[in-house]
Amino acid sequence: MTSIGPVGSNISSLHAQVLKRADTALSKEPDNGFSDRIGDALKSVADTQKNAAELTKAYEMGTENDLTKVMVNQQVSSLGFQMTLNVRNKVLSAYKDIMNMPV
Repeated sequence: MTSIGPVGSNISSLHAQVLKRADTALSKEPDNGFSDRIGDALKSVADTQKNAAELTKAYEMGTENDLTKVMVNQQVSSLGFQMTLNVRNKVLSAYKDIMNMPV
């Protein structure tokens, strides 16, 4: 790949990084499956909620001064919970549809 000045060299270095990350991701052993991914996602949402609660408490105690940071973390936590709830509802709906299928 020919580079055109500093922009071209920057793009080629980014391209090399992407290829390296892809090789690393593809060479990893496969995970145990769907239940592990769901468990990891639930842990991530729980950690986000815990972090938002800690930041809110720190703001109320006066140790955190950045209100924007607190509000953004609360919104991220709320969105994560809503997404988890929607996924749960879709899974339950799919389960009910499967159970109601005639055999």
